[in-house]
Amino acid sequence: MLIYFILLVIYIIILLLVSLGFILIETHKNVNDDIENNYRPRTLVMIPCRGVDYSLEENLKSIINQDYPDYHAVTIVDSPDDPACSIINKLKIDCIVSDFQCGKCSGKVRALCTAIEKYPDYEVYVIADSDILVSSQWLKYLIMPLGIDNAGISTTFPYFKPVGGFWSRVKEVWGFVGMGLMEAKLTRFGWGGSLAFKKSLLNNYFDYFCSNISDDTALTKIAKDKNLDLYYVKRAMPVVNSPENFEQFFEWANRQTALSIAASKKIFYYGILFYFSYMFLFFSAIFAGIFYNKLFLLFLIPEILYILNMIRRLNKVSPENVIAAILMPFIYTLNLFMANRMKDITWRGRVYNIKNKKLL
Repeated sequence: MLIYFILLVIYIIILLLVSLGFILIETHKNVNDDIENNYRPRTLVMIPCRGVDYSLEENLKSIINQDYPDYHAVTIVDSPDDPACSIINKLKIDCIVSDFQCGKCSGKVRALCTAIEKYPDYEVYVIADSDILVSSQWLKYLIMPLGIDNAGISTTFPYFKPVGGFWSRVKEVWGFVGMGLMEAKLTRFGWGGSLAFKKSLLNNYFDYFCSNISDDTALTKIAKDKNLDLYYVKRAMPVVNSPENFEQFFEWANRQTALSIAASKKIFYYGILFYFSYMFLFFSAIFAGIFYNKLFLLFLIPEILYILNMIRRLNKVSPENVIAAILMPFIYTLNLFMANRMKDITWRGRVYNIKNKKLL
């Protein structure tokens, strides 16, 4: 009987510690870095295009119509025959063909290095994915933090707007974890869909950058190697219209996770520890609360806080969102295990070996 009591006390202490940890995570976020200054450098906006993204014409229109005094937008394609070219030409956006010579880089990195090499006389370079829809203030807000001396990267994170069925709603909630990571300086990273950096960031690192598969993980590493700060600009948040079905969602989520793990194996171990702890707490609260004592249901508070934070970001709530939030730890855990086993990823019609970073 004494052993049973001791084990129960240890079990409750573990639940308390795990619960308090998750409560701290959900309630203590760093403020985002909305900077106000007059920093308006000459800027090149680089838009790699391959194929026709959902709402591509609307996306490109939003990027080229910025309230910013001195910028130039250029699209980069692999071939003049790319399907995106008809829309690019219609909108009269400058377009160049990607021809930078690199053996291990991805198509996107090759496109960016092509643009940087052909347009060397800019102080700031901005990466804009062709699937983002932005406000007219996006560029101004994104660049302002670079006016600070120790700034390395200024970035943001998108809102994945569901324009499909249930799995597009799951992607909407999936993206909130990225927002949460951005809000804490310890876990912040560069997101390559909307990212700004000074040309000087690549001093002595241009060859390194141009040998990578992932542009954002490379730029994040460069900034950290130089002891420069990463700024998260929430008000520059773009929208990504997301029509994914089940198959498309998991292909996308597993690829994003695999790229993160390829950049740092620690992400896999931290992720497994985090989500296993979360599921341990969740199931303990449910089963112990039903079959032992209802007070154990208090350990659902972290889950409730997570859902409330989701509602705060959405400014709305629906049954699909709540279901997606409950399922999310299980989905993320599945992503982690599947991504950790992946040797290759398919990205924009190309296959990459992420174990040795070679294009197949």
